[in-house]
Amino acid sequence: MKITQTRPARSATSQRRASAAAAASYASSSDLNIAAPADSAMVMGIPEPELTPKVRQAIMTLMQEVESLRSEVERANSRLAHMERLADQDALVPIPNRRAFVREMSRVISYNERYDAVSSLVYLDLNDFKEINDKHGHAAGDAALMHVAQVLTDNLRESDLLGRLGGDEFGVILSHTDLDQAMIKGRELAQAIQATPVDYEGAHLVISASYGITTFKKGESAQEAINAADRAMYMQKKRPQGWQIAHFIFR
Repeated sequence: MKITQTRPARSATSQRRASAAAAASYASSSDLNIAAPADSAMVMGIPEPELTPKVRQAIMTLMQEVESLRSEVERANSRLAHMERLADQDALVPIPNRRAFVREMSRVISYNERYDAVSSLVYLDLNDFKEINDKHGHAAGDAALMHVAQVLTDNLRESDLLGRLGGDEFGVILSHTDLDQAMIKGRELAQAIQATPVDYEGAHLVISASYGITTFKKGESAQEAINAADRAMYMQKKRPQGWQIAHFIFR
């Protein structure tokens, strides 16, 4: 007699165990915020039978540590960006310091050479500024510098860059500005400074400024441009008081 071999029927107990395993896999995946198919029996590559409560807890702890490290890296990057901003800002006046200004000037010079553009530099020096410090104190001098920086900012375009180059010296990069336009703008800036005195503890401080102008030339370094504008400014400063608003140019 031929006996036909048949597969034993799956017991009800086995079926219940399989259903429970699938349900546990789905729940574990949900707890870990992992999208998994309904028929998946693995969580993060770990078979469901091996996903004991201790393993599940270890995975959760690991994921929390990863998230904590990610947050710490973001905070460190934010602090680094803040420190870089502080390193580029003047210690007194909220404008770029000399280091940041020279770096930006080098970038502008390279841009002009590459695209055959033209930009100019205005170098401003406050006249007899030491007398303000000597007569009214350094706090008055600081207030005057803050005031001058604000006056200059109010009279510049967003595309221009103002920086503090030294004690009472300021520089302005006039983007896409030729010599004639820079001459006009330099005069306007000096006049704006003189036209807006500083009121400090009852004192009415009138400030005047000498300025020199240069346009950026091919092959020129940022320091060479500053030196050229500084020489032009010095020539103006040697003129009699009535000529202080005249313009001087070094090319």
